Amino acid sequence: MAGGNLKNLVVALLVPLPSIFFYFSFVRPGGDADADAGPLTSWCAEHPLLLANILFFLNVNVLFWLVGLLLSNHWLIDLYWTVIPVMLLHYYRGHPASVADAARSAVAVALTWVWSARLTHNYLRREGWEFGKRDDWRFNEMRGQYGKTWWWMSFFTVYLSQQVFLIGICLPMYAIYSSNQPWGIWDVMATATCIAGIVIAHFADTQLHKFVTMNDKLKQLGEPTVPTLEDGLWRYSRHPNYFGEQLWWWGLYLFAWNLGQQWMFVGPLVNSMCLGYVTVLVERRMLKQEHRAEAYKLYQRRTSVWIPWFRKSVPELKQKET
Repeated sequence: MAGGNLKNLVVALLVPLPSIFFYFSFVRPGGDADADAGPLTSWCAEHPLLLANILFFLNVNVLFWLVGLLLSNHWLIDLYWTVIPVMLLHYYRGHPASVADAARSAVAVALTWVWSARLTHNYLRREGWEFGKRDDWRFNEMRGQYGKTWWWMSFFTVYLSQQVFLIGICLPMYAIYSSNQPWGIWDVMATATCIAGIVIAHFADTQLHKFVTMNDKLKQLGEPTVPTLEDGLWRYSRHPNYFGEQLWWWGLYLFAWNLGQQWMFVGPLVNSMCLGYVTVLVERRMLKQEHRAEAYKLYQRRTSVWIPWFRKSVPELKQKET
């Protein structure tokens, strides 16, 4: 393992330690907590959601931002986007105020770990199994837009915004550990939706990875590349990976809806709106690439944006090769 990669791995392992230390010191201190609880421990036991936000703000927004400034790279938030939901789930599960149906809890834990493992694997595979290899391309574009003010604007655009997204879409986890309502048919529906989302996103990302890898090899050989991916799930949706990811979060919301927390739809709704904006950015980026612009325009005309559907009958256009 290269020195830089090892250094970044160590950084990635160290950055969550403040929250973990605080959790085991004041949220789950061990022993007879009721008899020995100090004022801070008692406050933590009474305010699980507020405490989650405070820890996120201090450990992710502030600490990750400072590390990003030191490294001139904000890659940590991308990596931890796949890990923080697991940490939040176990925070809610282990909190003293937690109450939950055993079956629903077990399913939520299993599903969240599988979702995280899939997304983490895809992230590291895309980055060539290197930690801190590069900034997200969207962050690079914003760096160019904000110029000299990027160092402090990044706190709001990269980190504080992530708190709204992650805490919001993970609210159903809080709902799961706030009710011991027995397992029911809507829990089955929620589970099936979550599984469908994970499976669709896995196959979509794997097909995309194979396509990118194939084109990279063709470039190295000096041979023409393929302008657009139109096989597998990508034949029926231009962004099946985004569709699968949204299914996962809306499926998780069904658990909250079943538990009487209908208002928590704001989490997956904000996430869907964000993915809608990212979809626009991605497609603009594709159309700026001269060698694939015409082929992608045809792809847009023939293929559904998110929800997989049968292709439209549009006259074929000879694809440009490069």
